[in-house]
Amino acid sequence: MTSDIVLMDASALSEAIRARKVSCVEVMTAYLDHIERLNPRVNAIVSLQDRSDLMAQARERDDQLARGEWLGWMHGFPQAIKDLAATKGIRTTFGSRLFADFVPDADAIFVERMKRSGAIIIGKTNTPEFGLGSQTYNDVFGTTLNAYDQTRTSGGSSGGAAVALALRMLPVADGSDHAGSLRNPAAFNNVLGLRPVYGRVPSNTEEVFLPQLGVAGPMARTVTDLSQLLAVQAGHDPRVPLSPTHEPSTFAGSLDSDVKGLRLAWLGDLNGHLPMEDGVLDLCRKALRTFEDLGCLVEEATPAFDPERVWQAWLVLRQWQVGAAWAEAYGDPDKRMLMKPEARWEIENGLRLSAFDVSRASAVRTAWYHTVRRLFEAYDYLLLPSAQVFPFDAATHWPKEIAGRTMDTYHRWMEVVIPVTMSGCPAINVPVGFNGDGLPLGLQIVGPNHGELSVLKIARAYEQATRHVQNALPPLLNQR
Repeated sequence: MTSDIVLMDASALSEAIRARKVSCVEVMTAYLDHIERLNPRVNAIVSLQDRSDLMAQARERDDQLARGEWLGWMHGFPQAIKDLAATKGIRTTFGSRLFADFVPDADAIFVERMKRSGAIIIGKTNTPEFGLGSQTYNDVFGTTLNAYDQTRTSGGSSGGAAVALALRMLPVADGSDHAGSLRNPAAFNNVLGLRPVYGRVPSNTEEVFLPQLGVAGPMARTVTDLSQLLAVQAGHDPRVPLSPTHEPSTFAGSLDSDVKGLRLAWLGDLNGHLPMEDGVLDLCRKALRTFEDLGCLVEEATPAFDPERVWQAWLVLRQWQVGAAWAEAYGDPDKRMLMKPEARWEIENGLRLSAFDVSRASAVRTAWYHTVRRLFEAYDYLLLPSAQVFPFDAATHWPKEIAGRTMDTYHRWMEVVIPVTMSGCPAINVPVGFNGDGLPLGLQIVGPNHGELSVLKIARAYEQATRHVQNALPPLLNQR
């Protein structure tokens, strides 16, 4: 049977550890035993560290508590970090054979913060190669399977994190999001994922002056846990000069809020632009009724902007950023052959771009931001599905068509997340339930620029009204 310890919400676990109602050794033992039982079924956690070393770290956390030393909200938490983020002394592969044996000598900034808050890094969570694609498979560790149906995809690129979280193999999880990688796998595994604004969660220091499309952020099973983890991860760092100076402890405060009278814009399928699998819009519309029951005003809205322009501009910016990151490795024919086709495609297209192409794409992004900004003059939040399909066969690399429409790239099937990415606005995935096959889906709640706290507050109200995560445990948790 599943241990009561791993079934605790992260905030309750944190309080129990601090009050010494449960020891860090007991917590580590429960989680490692649980991982040993379930992880072989789903392949979510990789590069798991030596058990004796992890137990020694747990004993040290108990010794610290005995001395009156409490490091923070994550004191004694077993945590696995997404395999795109650097972890000092622990293999970081980026899901690529090129880095199969790479061991960083420093942590990513948000990993430093999680460790300072008391987390014990037990390993990594699986991700697609270089984080490309919302399907978690690679040639280093293989495929991560859905928490609710082990024949289906986990989503991605934070697929390992979402599955480990849903199956209670981690109290909370970190992820990153360029093209929905915090939102899509959360939707596919019935958990929460928050895409913050750029720089809110500082991560890397390789490029600090050109705002990136990818951001790091938190994943959790409750909005309260999500907020607490964001409070740990967030905050200005002088190594990332564009990171916001907002006090991160604000996120750890009360999320209680009266949402009555708030105005929500339902963007749906962008007036028919986005093909949707049968059932996606129906489930999301049920969620709209929940917001209406809470006293919100929900209206259908169509932004006055061609969504295809947003998509085409994003392709250019994506190819520029991905290409710049991996072009040097691509230049070596031996290394090039170790890259998956989608990675080569991104780099090859990036090599064809000029500086003027990038500038024009950035201008479109700016125009789209102002369109979204004006929408927020009429509405408090925007709503869209988190995916255009339900979790598909895990052996399929990516859907080739949706509702009879052919997908012209490996990521076109996730286009619904791109307008949010290109706006720079914060967004959270909240679960909306399951289809007739028992497959989860989610909804994006989008807030204005730097509006993470307000997004968390309405998500909390929605969570209290639905309790989708708590009411629908993955079947594996009930199996011996």
